[in-house]
Amino acid sequence: MILAGIFFALMNVSVKFIPDIPAIEIILFRSIFSLVFSFLVLKRQGVPVMGNNKKLLIIRGVVGSIGLISFFYTLQKIPLASAVTIQYLSPIFTTILGVFLVKERVKPIQLVWFGISFLGVFVLQGFDPRVNLFYGMIGVISALFSGLAYNVIRKLKNTEHPLVIIFYFPLVTLPIASVVSYFTWVQPVGWDWLILLWIGICTQAAQYFMTVAYQNANVAKISSLSYLGILYALFFGFLLFGETFGVLSYLGMGLVLLGILLNLKEK
Repeated sequence: MILAGIFFALMNVSVKFIPDIPAIEIILFRSIFSLVFSFLVLKRQGVPVMGNNKKLLIIRGVVGSIGLISFFYTLQKIPLASAVTIQYLSPIFTTILGVFLVKERVKPIQLVWFGISFLGVFVLQGFDPRVNLFYGMIGVISALFSGLAYNVIRKLKNTEHPLVIIFYFPLVTLPIASVVSYFTWVQPVGWDWLILLWIGICTQAAQYFMTVAYQNANVAKISSLSYLGILYALFFGFLLFGETFGVLSYLGMGLVLLGILLNLKEK
């Protein structure tokens, strides 16, 4: 999960380096790379490409696509650390949804910890003028659908190869991204092509390590390790984009992080 976090951080930074390319177009190129790579590896390993539980695999692809599209959109519109902080509510949604989808138990005190994290998002949104209500809600939608996707991965634990689950992600996303990109196309030039390729590589690596983690550990516990992404985002945002925040914005991020850490402690 730590390796997944590192590769996701590199992917996030790369997305901000090409702000002129629409988020859906970045996802289109990312999906092509992931689809081809996963297909070739699955064929080489002799694993049935289409998997066993096709219904759940398609659902994972749909909810994962919604989560990714909304997250990439916020990455390009608001500061890196803010986008990552809001999206990292996903461990909270993962835990809550896990009660219903994979029958995991939540202690009553964890509801308090969840509340602290949500309060942090409201503080961040309220005191950073770069994060308006619309962008904040898009970020929460991203976190919600990511949490749903992680639980579906957990339900596929005993039936699917990790790369099959990854394969369905771009398989479902590609048609959607292709249609939308047709109407919003911006031609990549120069370094854009290399960055798009790098995004594909980072995403593939991150998805693989994340999928293996979710298939082999408690959903709530392993998802909470993703809090490291907030620290990566603060570092890269300041170093590469000169992003700084007011005291209250840092307080909001801290509350999100605190709630996630306290939730991890309960597990």
